[in-house]
Amino acid sequence: MTTAAHESPTATAPPSAEPPPAAAPRPAAPLTVELAGMTCASCVLHVERALRSVPGVRDVTVDLIGQRARIEPGEHAIEPAAIEAAVAAAGYEVLAVRDLAFAPTTDRWSELAREESLADAESTRLRRRALLALALAAPVVTIAMTHGRVPWLAGRGVDLLQAALTTAVLFLPGRELLRGGLRALARRRPDMQSLIALGALAAWGASLVALARAVGTDHAASAALHAPLFFEAAAAIVAFALFGRFLETRARRRLGDSVRALHALVPARAALERDGREQQVPIAQLRAGDRIRVRPGERIAADGRIVEGRTTVDESLLTGESLPRAKGPGDRVVGGAQNLDGSIAVELDVAGGAGELARIAESVATARSSRAPIARLADRVSARFVPFVLLLALIAFAGAWAVQPDAAGLAVALERLVAVLVIACPCALGLATPAAVAVGVGRGAELGLLFKGGAALESAARIDTVVLDKTGTITAGAPSLVAVRPVAGLSAEQLLRAAASVESRSEHPLARAIVAGARARGLELRPVDDFRSEAGRGVAARVDGVQVLVGQLDWLSARGIAIDELEERLAPTSDAARLIADVAIDGRAAGRLELSDRLAPGAADAIARLRSAGLRLVMASGDRAATARAIAAEVGLEEVAAPLRPEAKALRIEQLQASGARVAMVGDGVNDAPALARADLAVAIGGGADAAEAAADVTLRRGGLAALPDALALARATLATVRRNLWFAFAYNVLALPLAAGWLEPATGLALSPMAASAAMSLSSLSVLGSSLWLRRFASDRSAR
Repeated sequence: MTTAAHESPTATAPPSAEPPPAAAPRPAAPLTVELAGMTCASCVLHVERALRSVPGVRDVTVDLIGQRARIEPGEHAIEPAAIEAAVAAAGYEVLAVRDLAFAPTTDRWSELAREESLADAESTRLRRRALLALALAAPVVTIAMTHGRVPWLAGRGVDLLQAALTTAVLFLPGRELLRGGLRALARRRPDMQSLIALGALAAWGASLVALARAVGTDHAASAALHAPLFFEAAAAIVAFALFGRFLETRARRRLGDSVRALHALVPARAALERDGREQQVPIAQLRAGDRIRVRPGERIAADGRIVEGRTTVDESLLTGESLPRAKGPGDRVVGGAQNLDGSIAVELDVAGGAGELARIAESVATARSSRAPIARLADRVSARFVPFVLLLALIAFAGAWAVQPDAAGLAVALERLVAVLVIACPCALGLATPAAVAVGVGRGAELGLLFKGGAALESAARIDTVVLDKTGTITAGAPSLVAVRPVAGLSAEQLLRAAASVESRSEHPLARAIVAGARARGLELRPVDDFRSEAGRGVAARVDGVQVLVGQLDWLSARGIAIDELEERLAPTSDAARLIADVAIDGRAAGRLELSDRLAPGAADAIARLRSAGLRLVMASGDRAATARAIAAEVGLEEVAAPLRPEAKALRIEQLQASGARVAMVGDGVNDAPALARADLAVAIGGGADAAEAAADVTLRRGGLAALPDALALARATLATVRRNLWFAFAYNVLALPLAAGWLEPATGLALSPMAASAAMSLSSLSVLGSSLWLRRFASDRSAR
């Protein structure tokens, strides 16, 4: 284990020496604690409590995905040894304690690679254990289902085979699960693992006792002695729990992909210009003040300002604005943005990889810790339920033996003890949440709604406020030609054919939109000669021997074009949400092309449905305020916040949460990642940035925003099913416990044997599964429209 170096907080001066002047206190750096052994949300709670008990700790955030904790120190120094001791006492392992210094350089890439390797190893190990448990448990369950009616699956040898296979399930693949559950019991913090371990061991142990009593007799004689065997219950419980843990680990790992997707936007190397020479260097070697060369098609390595050249930069993944921006000397560019059509020199403001994109990545990494109150409901209940069941079982055992203190009474008492433990088996309680979640998630997938587990479903069911990004969420996320406005006696077809012919030689996104618009109108483009492009300003070429210019109005004016007619006739009708490309033909202003980001299909209807459901709706966009307001007015949104940088979007989410709102954030770009991570529910539009989808709790793969009302409705139905399942599970247990304990036998003559208790346990499980299967009937509201 490695620890960070910490200086002693005080030093003893000689008695005769004057004390040195007091230095201004320097805030202690946060600490990162690398952990091992966490498997569920309950583990997160235990580690948090343990670390908060360490002197000097002000705040703790535990990341289940990354298997680490971030500690914010208070006024006193924190001893790494105290951290290790506290975590070890909680039953987990500390791999390292180090000062937290966020610098996404090659060290960060090495850390991400190590996380990937550890995640692969953990997933492989859990998959092997789950498959081994299922393979061993399958014959045990098959034998039990025959109930002795198949001659060659009955007999003492078959009983011994069940015992051997169940023992193998429990103590080979299920070893860690049982050890974790018993360890939690020993520390007086029983959790879901404790219920599983207790139920499995009770069923296994009681079966072994029954089998031992029947040794030396034939199978029929043992049945006459009422020696029930329920090895299948123990084997099935452990196999199901291991398989569920494997699936949960895979889902958690996908959440970790968000940070890796963000860092993938930054190039590994950059062209550094120094002393008149250019050399390729790793971005970790870049420092503030360095000058780098960025060519067309390349991504910018770090934040800085252009000192040479002009270009158009695609910052949509960072700002949310769908339309590229023209950039020239003095303009700021951000790391991760893509240079489209010009060669530029950039002077860096920050070290390589440590700019705005790095802050977004850190925001996502900090906010990705698991959060699932409903997922911890069973853990909170089990903390009280398990001790209660243990006490009840002991009381039932003692009472039965006190009534008949002999060998026969001991056998009855043992049956009472086992019956109580088996009837309180966690199978139904353990199925209550995952069964509903499994059906809800599966039904959602059929509808194109991808939920990342029960936490996402629970959060979606409680949402009362929805924050919507504009670009790619409310709008389609790509510019399209919406208007052709000629002057000077030209027709719209003549204007568009000339402009599109010139733009066909450009790779600019707006050029592609103009060409696509012309082709959609059935226009045949003409060949061009002498094509020239001025990055960020416009393009020029000869079409059928005539000079054609397409670009910004001031660029046309600088080229000697009289623009008065364009300004007078066309400017008053321009929509605030539209981008303008002005055209000149043969030295005269010829007209204007208007492009816009169209509304996404079904967006207006979805917003109306969300509003009718009583939800508060807010648009938060990185685009221009005029553009955002124009789009909001078109779909009927009243609350608009624009323009907002990525951190400002996250701050807006926090402000809404501070007022008591439960907030869902809907977005599709990297610029949305901090807000997605900060929201109570993160919703990504399918087909957007990988980082946004990886950071999201819900991904709308089909239908875009139009699918959001269905996702929230499905989540509410699933949460209601979870609650109904828990009620069923506890109702069966609570009603059957007095029968299993034998307390109703004197008055009614009714008592539950271990075999009957096992049947009751199965019935409670069936009720939970049947309740969950009702979710299969959930239908999309869009199907009726």
